[in-house]
Amino acid sequence: MREFDEKSITAAVIGRIAQSDDPRFKRIMTSLITHLHDFVREVKLTESEWITAIQFLTDVGQTCTDKRQEFILLSDTLGISVLVITLNNPADNGSAESTVQGPFYWEGAPELPLGSHLAEGVVGEPTFYSGRVLSVDGRPLENALLDIWSGDGEGNYDMQIPGETGMKARGRIRTDAAGRYWFRSIRPTFYPVPTDGPVGRMLRKMGRHPYRPGHIHMIVSAPGYLPVTTHLFVAGSEYLVSDAVFGVKESLVAQFDRHPPGLGPNGERVDTPFYTVNYDFRLRPASAAAPINAA
Repeated sequence: MREFDEKSITAAVIGRIAQSDDPRFKRIMTSLITHLHDFVREVKLTESEWITAIQFLTDVGQTCTDKRQEFILLSDTLGISVLVITLNNPADNGSAESTVQGPFYWEGAPELPLGSHLAEGVVGEPTFYSGRVLSVDGRPLENALLDIWSGDGEGNYDMQIPGETGMKARGRIRTDAAGRYWFRSIRPTFYPVPTDGPVGRMLRKMGRHPYRPGHIHMIVSAPGYLPVTTHLFVAGSEYLVSDAVFGVKESLVAQFDRHPPGLGPNGERVDTPFYTVNYDFRLRPASAAAPINAA
């Protein structure tokens, strides 16, 4: 029987995966084990701290539901999500930058005609969105899909509202032959990430605020091109410089222009002040995807 000390245990654990037939899995696990063991040694982790960490991760898992993903929130608030996204989605040749998906994506939003009102009946300041989806060399992409979602004007997503079972401020639209899109929604405002669970307790322990600046989410895709999961941030919104999930990128900050009551951009009557924002998304060809290095 061989015994292991605080140094030899790392090599022993790594040695147990030597026969793995998946080179990428083997590489990831070797690095993970190495860094975790080094971390434990560096901070001299106590047994009570170890149990606390295990209980924390247990609580994170138990907080997850079909409408709430606490592990994504944990990854977001630790900056892991945006790091993975940035490594895997380099913005080159002016292509749209990716940012975090967040924990509130709901697959299966209805596909709606161009110009649709995505936030009918939702509290918030009326906003008209428009722009184009293009290739990086400027060619319009017809039939590109924009999967769009946001909170309401008070920062609440539909799945956070007690008793709300339907989708609100969500929809999918496709570009026309000139690559153009346009739709109506609301002007998003800043809001806190959920703080009633283990991630919220972690943020308070860290002395951090939980707020995100105002933004609307979009997944933009087109056949033959790399999809981009992104936001449009409201210029001047609070917390742009201290986003709780580190998701702000300068290229994604858009100007929301305010207009007095009157006719909207598509000729509709708007009885309150409203906003317009115009933004073009450029997509990289699928051939630009970088292969994962399994070595």
